[in-house]
Amino acid sequence: MPQRLIHTLEPVFDAQSRVLVLGSFPSPLSRQTGFYYGNPRNRFWPVMAALWDESVPPTVAARRDFALRHHVALWDVIAECVIRGADDGSIREVRPNPLRTVLDHAGIAAVFTCGGKAFSLYNRHCLPETGIAAIPLPSTSPANCRYDVNRLIETYRVIRSYTG
Repeated sequence: MPQRLIHTLEPVFDAQSRVLVLGSFPSPLSRQTGFYYGNPRNRFWPVMAALWDESVPPTVAARRDFALRHHVALWDVIAECVIRGADDGSIREVRPNPLRTVLDHAGIAAVFTCGGKAFSLYNRHCLPETGIAAIPLPSTSPANCRYDVNRLIETYRVIRSYTG
């Protein structure tokens, strides 16, 4: 059953953040764990760890530290919406997050979207405000069977060129 939900995760960033990675909206497991990409089957953290040849950060605190150490800001396009479970295809009645919160306080050189829905929502709801074209990346969700982890790593490698 679709529910109206409000995004409760704070953005992760600091003044040294150079890239902003945006998902669409936190999954039920991410909301439960209180952090981005909280589904243990989501490949986001293994992909990010591989980019820097590190171990996958095991805790929320370690993941936050990892992102900040590597100048990666994390947030989502949507602040509030109607959604059914974790189904991005069911998203409607969108209110976007105020991305200027990050963009005005960090030296963001590139905005990346994680998944096609995040990309289309960003273009519709955020691009007019930010004026920054997003670089689309494939979803790291376990539902994205078209990309194995090695292909995701190669595709996400572009992030490194912006983080130094």
